[in-house]
Amino acid sequence: MGDEDDAKQVRSIFISDLHLGTRGAQADLVLAFLRAYDAPKIYLVGDIIDGWRLKSGWYFPQAHNDVVQKLLRKVRKGSTLIYVTGNHDDFLRDYTGLQFGGITLVDDIVHETADGKRMLVIHGDLFDLVVRNARWLALLGDWAYTAALVLNHGINRVRRVLRLPHWSLSAWAKRKVKNAVNYIGEFEQCLADEARRHKADGVICGHIHHAARREIDGLTYINTGDWVESCTAVVEHHDGRFEIIHWPQHRLEDRLPPLPVPLPARRPAAAVPVGEAA
Repeated sequence: MGDEDDAKQVRSIFISDLHLGTRGAQADLVLAFLRAYDAPKIYLVGDIIDGWRLKSGWYFPQAHNDVVQKLLRKVRKGSTLIYVTGNHDDFLRDYTGLQFGGITLVDDIVHETADGKRMLVIHGDLFDLVVRNARWLALLGDWAYTAALVLNHGINRVRRVLRLPHWSLSAWAKRKVKNAVNYIGEFEQCLADEARRHKADGVICGHIHHAARREIDGLTYINTGDWVESCTAVVEHHDGRFEIIHWPQHRLEDRLPPLPVPLPARRPAAAVPVGEAA
C-alpha cells in the first residue's frame, strides 16, 4: 500500500517557501508532511525552488529531489498541482499560463472553497517594496537571513539534546522588533486589499515566512508560513474550514516519549501524573 493510501485526505493543500536548493531547506520534513496529507488539489504558493541560491552554486541533494518526485507522484495519482510563482523562483514567470500533465503555472489564481468562498492565492512578493524596488537590498537580506539560519541551527541542536521543541530565531525577532512587526502588518493589509480588488473573500499567500490566519476588514488573510524554520502548511478540509499545520511540533510529539514530571518537595507520598515533554 502506497503512502497516499495511508495519508489523511483533505480537500486542498497550500504549501510555500520550501526553498529547495538551499542548505536551510527542511526537505525531510516536507517529505514527511506530503506522506501524511493528500488532496485532489495542491497549491505550491511560491519559492519552492530557490533559483537565487542555485545561480551562485548548485546544491540539490537527494532529499530535495525526493520532494520533487513525491509531488510528481501525487500528480500521477490524480492530484492537480498548481504552481504559483514567487520571487525566488521568478525564472518560471516566463512560462506562466502553461499547463503540462496535471501541473499549471500561474502568477496568481482564485480558489473556490467547499463552502463557496473565493480565495486569492498569490505568493505576495509583488507587494514587498524591498523586492520590487531594491533587489540588491533583498539579496543582502537573503544573505543575512542565511547567516541567521546557521546560528539558529546550532541553537536547535542544543535544544534537541535538552528535549525542547524547535525554536525560530527569525520568528522571535519578527515578534520583538517593532519595524518587523509593522512590516508584517503592512504586508497583510496590502494582500487583503489585493483580495478585495479581485472581488475575493480572502487571500492565501506566503513570502514572509510567518504563518498566520486573521480577519482584516472583513476579509480572511492566511499565510502558509515556510519550510526553512517554522515548517507550516495550510489545508482546507472538506467542509471548507482552513487549518494551519505546524509540522515540527507534530513530529516532535510523535518521536519523543513523555518525560516524568519531578515530584514536588515535601510531598513524597503524593501521586504525580506523567506529563509531556516541554
